[in-house]
Amino acid sequence: MKTMRTERLILRNWEDRDRDLFHRINSDEQVMEFFPFRRDRAEADAKMDEFRAWIAEDGYGFAAAEITATSECIGFIGLLDTDHVPSLPAGTVEIGWRLTPEFWSKGYVTEAAEAWLAYGFETLGLDEIVSFAVVANRRSTAVMQRLGMTADPSGDFDHPSIPDSHPHLKRHVLYRLSRQDWQARKRAAR
Repeated sequence: MKTMRTERLILRNWEDRDRDLFHRINSDEQVMEFFPFRRDRAEADAKMDEFRAWIAEDGYGFAAAEITATSECIGFIGLLDTDHVPSLPAGTVEIGWRLTPEFWSKGYVTEAAEAWLAYGFETLGLDEIVSFAVVANRRSTAVMQRLGMTADPSGDFDHPSIPDSHPHLKRHVLYRLSRQDWQARKRAAR
């Protein structure tokens, strides 16, 4: 992955120095409120290694977000293939994020997501990027709306990875952004 920079962030592949943070964002009750699991350290390390390998292979993924001024990793933001969601067509790419709570509501996700949308549409040549979240996850759906994404209620789905023991986490809302709509939004912002 080629490192990307935004006004306040560096978006890069994972490094060994990020392991404590990666474990934290995968085990913290507040961060993982809408997930049915918490990862222990070994599971988090394995998932970080998986993310790092995907990014190295594909050139994109759920990448580390680091504050430029402090070199502090605050979580991840990036693009990922959605092969794990059978209701979405093959080749669909999602944008997603996860930050530690002290960095919520500071605009970091929106800032980095804008850079990832540009990468997806301009570099990867994607026609569409989607995002999805548990119905009750208003923080994430608010970001999707700020990015210009549109809710697609006909595409809402029960996530196949959510066990029946967590019925309140199964239903996910789907948001979409086409390259055409993204370009129109960019033109209007000028």
